[in-house]
Amino acid sequence: MRYINAQDIFPDDVLAVIQQYIDGAYIYIPKKPDKHKKWGDNTRSKIETQERNKKIYAKYKSGVGVNELALEYYLSDKSIQRIVTQGNKQEQQNE
Repeated sequence: MRYINAQDIFPDDVLAVIQQYIDGAYIYIPKKPDKHKKWGDNTRSKIETQERNKKIYAKYKSGVGVNELALEYYLSDKSIQRIVTQGNKQEQQNE
């Protein structure tokens, strides 16, 4: 995200009102709720993570241990356990 100079976008009267509250500092203006995108919506990250987690769960089900999976995927044991728990829940929902 890059910064935009307020003088370049706001009319003088609007800028003066903003300066009454915050003068010479950075301010973050969030997107409107209807414009907010969830994590991974702009990239393939979400899909790639889901695919990775399915592979991890399948390997776990076939007998590969948590420690071995953690080393293979460069994740903590706790992360692998979370992925396995999530996989179990999804499997139960699909039954």
